[in-house]
Amino acid sequence: MSNLKELALSRNDEILEVYNGLHAIPELSTQEYKTSAFIREYLEKYGFQVTSGIANTGLVTYIHSGVPGPVLGVRVDIDAVEHFIDGQVQMVHSCGHDAHTTMGLFAGILAKEAGLVKKGSLKLIFQPSEEHEETSGAREMVEAGVIDDVDMLIGIHLRPQSEIRLGQAIAGMRHSALNTILADIKGKGTHGGRPHQGKNPIDAIAAVINAVNAIWVDPSIPWSIKFTSVHADGLNNSSVPADGKVGMDLRANTNEVMDELIEKAKAAITAGAATIGCEAEIEVIPGLPAGIIDDSMAKIAAEAITEVLGPEGTLGVVNTPGGDDFTIYPYSKRELKTTFLGLGCDLTPGLHDSTMNFDKRALANGISVIATMIQKILG
Repeated sequence: MSNLKELALSRNDEILEVYNGLHAIPELSTQEYKTSAFIREYLEKYGFQVTSGIANTGLVTYIHSGVPGPVLGVRVDIDAVEHFIDGQVQMVHSCGHDAHTTMGLFAGILAKEAGLVKKGSLKLIFQPSEEHEETSGAREMVEAGVIDDVDMLIGIHLRPQSEIRLGQAIAGMRHSALNTILADIKGKGTHGGRPHQGKNPIDAIAAVINAVNAIWVDPSIPWSIKFTSVHADGLNNSSVPADGKVGMDLRANTNEVMDELIEKAKAAITAGAATIGCEAEIEVIPGLPAGIIDDSMAKIAAEAITEVLGPEGTLGVVNTPGGDDFTIYPYSKRELKTTFLGLGCDLTPGLHDSTMNFDKRALANGISVIATMIQKILG
């Protein structure tokens, strides 16, 4: 067992206390006020000088060595997920951001107390609003200049049991590009007894679904397009409605395939609606680019994982259909070297499930891997 993992395990009670504290205050993207205050208070307790209010609720802090060297950033996300439970909208930390925040906090505390930063600087970045790409906290942090002085950047995310198990970690998760398409289908309402006098948007939506589901792009590159919302109704069942709406989620492992998917989807929506004589107003919601993993950073991550979890726990670079706004950072600063860790934790039944749970022993694993990377880069 590595010395850093022993240090993490020696603080396990405190780690769990912090995690439970964060878990009890889940907050909506852009509204993480209690979470931000919790993070600031805890960092200041250990003598960190904190800059808060970045992108409204984001925070950063440094450990400076005073010796020339790179600036290594560790970015963790802090928001929770909305769920409809028992007829009410409730916030739940069902994506593990409370765990990510805990790991970022204690990786910084270990780095400070163990004197891991011997050259350059460590920058801890606590980012709001990862869950909604429309209000991406990464975009806001970039605009605020958070990565202007950063040379290398690490991210981390809990992974479901279906991907990896407790005691394993991914050295580099390459996220897929993510986009959302919304379409308003413009028909013509009419009496149900005189359907020939109208243009039924429900029939048009059926044609749109068939047309979109017939799309194909290069099958050697992971991609998907699927409908996630359909709505069309009149005031009663004896009338043909005038309008309908559809929404779809698009994923692709490269930006080139995503661009192709978007163009083919737009053409399919337009053509499908036209078969019924309807028009389609199409909106492409700004999404997230595909992930970039730096080979040298992934190599350092793999070495750190091996030291903490052993060679049997080390996985290399893995493609994932999931998206994360962490991918915005390397696209905003092309010389930035990044990797994104995937942490095994026996998470079930899955991310974004309101009953999500995981083995809390994974927290010490993630803290130790991040701290070991800090030591390797800045030690």
